Amino acid sequence: MRPADYRSVADAIAADIAAGRLRPGARLPPQRDFAYARGIAVSTASRVYAELARRGLVTGEVGRGTYVRSDPGQAGLLRPEPPAAALDLQRTHSRLPEQEAVLAETLAALVRDDGQIGFSQYGPAGTPRAQAVAAGFLARGGYAPNPADILFTGNGRQALAAALAALAAPGERIGCEPLTYPGVKGIAARLGITLIPLTMDSEGVCPDALLQAHRTTPLSGVYLQPTLHNPLGATMGPARRAALAEVLDRTGLTAVEDAVYSFLAEAPPLAGLVPDRVIFVDSLSKRVMSALTVGLIAAPPSLADRLAASVRQGAWTALGLSLAAGMHWMAGGSAAALAAAKRRDAAARQALARAALADLRVVGDPQAYHLWLELPETWRAEAYAAAALRQGIALLPASSFAVHPGHAPNAVRLALASPSREELDRALRSLRRLAFAGDDQVVE
Repeated sequence: MRPADYRSVADAIAADIAAGRLRPGARLPPQRDFAYARGIAVSTASRVYAELARRGLVTGEVGRGTYVRSDPGQAGLLRPEPPAAALDLQRTHSRLPEQEAVLAETLAALVRDDGQIGFSQYGPAGTPRAQAVAAGFLARGGYAPNPADILFTGNGRQALAAALAALAAPGERIGCEPLTYPGVKGIAARLGITLIPLTMDSEGVCPDALLQAHRTTPLSGVYLQPTLHNPLGATMGPARRAALAEVLDRTGLTAVEDAVYSFLAEAPPLAGLVPDRVIFVDSLSKRVMSALTVGLIAAPPSLADRLAASVRQGAWTALGLSLAAGMHWMAGGSAAALAAAKRRDAAARQALARAALADLRVVGDPQAYHLWLELPETWRAEAYAAAALRQGIALLPASSFAVHPGHAPNAVRLALASPSREELDRALRSLRRLAFAGDDQVVE
């Protein structure tokens, strides 16, 4: 077989996946067996499997084999929305009853105060008043950003994209946790940035790992989730934050601190320790609502102009209506009130989840809206996610979060925020039964 023909073999497997002949969670044969069955060289089989992984159709688990992905997409970048009929345990957007009243009150207030709305499109800095409101809102734990260094985007993901684009050119490297927010994986891929996984423990990235990675081949920056890491729920203690701040200061590296979940837990920002070395990113989508939101960037003074240019060039500037709504929420107390309500809701859902998943190993913070479920050896993560979906429950396997999917642990993330508590309890108890049933006992 000519070397180029590996693509035609990959096309045939892709067609089987598309037609449902190979179902999500199905295990492919070992490469040697695949090569023998197809009459091709083992090296060609390796290229076929690599091509399928590149297309996002399969994921390899070290020591366990290669599986058809439960969320097929281009290297996981095209992660689909949960099916309309499925109970959504993929997304962490909560929806409390009081949000409807907040939205109605906000829109009415903006109509009354039309002189302050500013429906026209602003630049990345919004207005001085908006910057002052946002700076006061973000201040916490000794951290007080300068209003002049506040920038606004359409949402938190756009703020992260602007930050990564400002730090790294295509082909350059950004360090991050080995399991990370899937949106950042997609952003980095589209920007041509290589993510470098850094060793982490129960508190997050290890400072020595960051220092060693930078010394081996210089990094252009590092992306971190110091508070309620997604998906593991880890939060760095004061000593870990201080040690990472010292590494940033010593190396001159800049960190992007993703604080989107920080409203659920009290922890001082890393940016408060080294404000000149941290781009602080937050948004209102999780703490208020995703339908009308704004992303927030507190920039180090030396990077403010570069970040503003990045926001502008990416067309990530916040809309005037969203910015006005965000100002209303931040200044009027609605954002703080909803955040407090969501902290109570998240804690209640965590308690519910841990009771429903009794006898299974779960990892996470009791304040978070997500939970990490480590599966029994009778399951592989992709197969479990696929089986759950067939029962009407959408969740994400570890490969969705792994920077190197071949090193994804045998686990799934459960987002607890979206369903009603009654629906959540039923779904989690179904997942517990499924986990104990085992892959070979599930009846289609």
